[in-house]
Amino acid sequence: MMEGNSEEHTYESGHTKSVLAGLLIGGLAGAAAMLLFAPQSGKQTRAQIREKGIQLRDQTTAGVKNALEQARVETKGMTAGVRERAGRLKQLGQDKLVEQLDRVSAVLDAGKTAVKDA
Repeated sequence: MMEGNSEEHTYESGHTKSVLAGLLIGGLAGAAAMLLFAPQSGKQTRAQIREKGIQLRDQTTAGVKNALEQARVETKGMTAGVRERAGRLKQLGQDKLVEQLDRVSAVLDAGKTAVKDA
């Protein structure tokens, strides 16, 4: 009983794929026929296709240029932020170094005083 159900499912799946493939092929054939039987000449159709191709290329180029410009602006902003943070970290490091040198100097002075008094 299970085997028949499996075969039926396989048949339905294959049938669905066939219908979808047929629809796709039919749609492509219809589009081709529409272009071939359009009330304009093939020369005009080719010119329209060429114009649409140029428009699409120009739109794509403009989109890419805009995306690149946005990336440049964002990169500049990030770079400025990183430089600012690096400057603050550098200053913080220098301040800590001075603090530690002052402590070491105070300890050395205290040690010298202790040695002299002893």
